[in-house]
Amino acid sequence: MQRSKNDLWVGLFVLIGAVAVLFLALQSANLLSLNFQKTYTVTAKFDNVGGLKPKAAVRSAGVVVGRVDKIVFDDKSFQARVVLAMESRYSFPKDSSLKILTSGLLGEQYLGIEAGATDAVLAAGDTISSTQSAVVLESLISQFLYSKAADGAGTRQSD
Repeated sequence: MQRSKNDLWVGLFVLIGAVAVLFLALQSANLLSLNFQKTYTVTAKFDNVGGLKPKAAVRSAGVVVGRVDKIVFDDKSFQARVVLAMESRYSFPKDSSLKILTSGLLGEQYLGIEAGATDAVLAAGDTISSTQSAVVLESLISQFLYSKAADGAGTRQSD
């Protein structure tokens, strides 16, 4: 009888530990966000979203003020349309701008919102028109190599 009672308690603690590890893994991978704040949706269009994913953070001054709800391709403008779920307790001017930024050199991408200067604030369904697309590392490297190749070809012709 005593042994089965101990087995029950050990099994219970193992189960709680497994649930805690699963919770931490999902939370650290940004696959689980427990946020019970009211939100409003705002859309923005980008030429290139890079590696931005749904559930990515929207930050202002380093503080998470919302999350990326979904990313879809707009076949009329040939741009990516990003729908944001902004927390209702934060309000931003209508002329605010969005940038796709990266945490560290090769970290995850997130949206940075910079507040504008107008008195009118963003409301549900509004569109942010001032956006800056993601910087693609491969594109920067190819531009650098192309410019170096062009410089090298120019010096050979002048010799």
